[in-house]
Amino acid sequence: MANVEVILLQRVEKLGQMGEIVKVKPGYARNYLLAQKKAIRASKENLARFEQQRAQLEAQNIKRREEAERVAERIAGLAVVVIRQAGESGSLYGSVSGRDVAEGATAAGLSITRAQVLLEQPIKVLGVRTVRVMLHPEVVIPITVNVARSAEEAERQARGERVGAEAVETEEPEMSLEAMLEAETGQPAT
Repeated sequence: MANVEVILLQRVEKLGQMGEIVKVKPGYARNYLLAQKKAIRASKENLARFEQQRAQLEAQNIKRREEAERVAERIAGLAVVVIRQAGESGSLYGSVSGRDVAEGATAAGLSITRAQVLLEQPIKVLGVRTVRVMLHPEVVIPITVNVARSAEEAERQARGERVGAEAVETEEPEMSLEAMLEAETGQPAT
């Protein structure tokens, strides 16, 4: 199927800026861009209508971006703690998704939806991660997500302590190169 042309009504990451005419796959246009009101089909009538409303759309975009920037300044350094069950190796029984991060951020005072959480893949191990949150198409902030088994463990991880299997020291002392050669060959190293 041939690509379709659309006019972007706002900035879309990895696609383009407001007002650009871009070619995309029909399903992406129909199911995402047009459904989310992020674009309109590129036709002579729609292009003329967009040009008439361009100043108004840009003013609204600037206002929303400034609002998002104020929120970003206010909640800079936000840390979210997610408590999950995990095995001894630190692997979670399940995973932490964008929905979990959004719920934790909302509980911490930042109302966001799971669609605003830009998580490349679900978190499947204990630890502290940085996750990006899109407040506006042009304002993306990092938040810290601390995945732990308990509140006490989360506090230790936040201080920088290693927990779980990675914190367990091996009982076996390190061997020198000479000792390894001697053990391997059965002859003393010279």
